[in-house]
This record gives sequence, structure tokens and C-alpha cells, in this order.
Amino acid sequence: MESDKIKIVATNKKARHDFDISGEIEAGIVLVGTEVKSIRQGKINLKDSYADVKNGEVFLKQMHISPYQNAYYDNHDPLRSRKLLLHNKEIKKLIGKVAERGFTIVPLKVYFKNGKIKVQIGLAKGKKLYDKRDTIKKKDIQREMDRDYKNLR
Repeated sequence: MESDKIKIVATNKKARHDFDISGEIEAGIVLVGTEVKSIRQGKINLKDSYADVKNGEVFLKQMHISPYQNAYYDNHDPLRSRKLLLHNKEIKKLIGKVAERGFTIVPLKVYFKNGKIKVQIGLAKGKKLYDKRDTIKKKDIQREMDRDYKNLR
């Protein structure tokens, strides 16, 4: 489809390792010009970022967007809180889930969709250490099975 051009800029690989993702929502994000230019260059890090709900609005915290190198004086703060653009129904759903024990909101990926920067956020519940080990074990087994199947051909 020509109209839905998607270019992924950054993914949060650590999120799927550390959390069980139960739901995903696409959100817009409020940015300043130098942030957009830095994101176009791929200078964004989602590693330790999370979303927080305050006064009926959702803010993304600890998402690092490097300062734009060609900006003269009006550069942005790399770790500032950034507002996410969501419908009220989606915000109420997130508030209800976050009120439950153990749920948090984490960004999964940042991408361009039709020229606009979007963030995919996930409703996540933290994994225990044995869950992480089990996930790694399943991945290793699947990789081994794929390798054996490829050798059979």
C-alpha cells in the first residue's frame, strides 16, 4: 500500500525481554524541530524509557534524543518529558491498567508513518528472572530446530 509508508527508526529490544507485553497502542508524540531532525538521523534511544500518566495526559520519560548537531543555539534537552497524543478512551484504558499492580507503559518502537513520527507503546508487566531464562531457552530451541530443518533440505 502506497499510503501507509512505515520506516522504523528505533526499537526497544530490551522491553520484550524484560516485560510481557499484553497490549499495544500507536500514539503520536509532541516534538520540537531539532528533535525531529535528530530522529531522522536515527539518534534516538528507547532503552530505559517509560510512559507516565499525569492529569489525564500521557508523558514519555527518559527517552533520549541526541541534540541536533547543526542547531546553533536553540537545541532541545535530550531527556525531557514528551507528551503522547492519544484518544481519551485509550488514556482511560491505560489509567485503569496502570492502576492494577505491576503494569507499566513502555515504548516499543518509534517510526515514521506517512511523514509523521509515531510511537508504539505497550502495556507491560515485568517478568521474573526465571521467565527471562525460559524465554531465552525457547528462543535457543527454536533456533536449533530452524538450523536442523535448513540442513535437511
